[in-house]
Amino acid sequence: MHQLSTDIRSCIDDCTRCYQTCLSTAMLHCLEAGGQHVEPAHFRLMAACAEICRAAAHVMLTGTEHHRRVCGACAEICDACATDCERIGDMQDCVDACRRCAASCRKMAA
Repeated sequence: MHQLSTDIRSCIDDCTRCYQTCLSTAMLHCLEAGGQHVEPAHFRLMAACAEICRAAAHVMLTGTEHHRRVCGACAEICDACATDCERIGDMQDCVDACRRCAASCRKMAA
């Protein structure tokens, strides 16, 4: 039986946490806060970030080497999401989850 490495398991955890944080922040915080929090570009970026994090975790769980490309894209989108959430403010949990996931995915993409 193929075992996932500790690094991959850690990255899956970071991606899963980021997925949960981005989705819940968008739905439970941004929709309630309104204003800049629901600007289409920002809200779409949060949705894209949640989805790429979920997808990256799923691809890593398959054990295929193709996870490197998905993780590279995930790191890029997480960085963009963290920057935008920081710009708007009042979303530090999302910023932190995105930065942690981006760093973890960059290692997997290397």
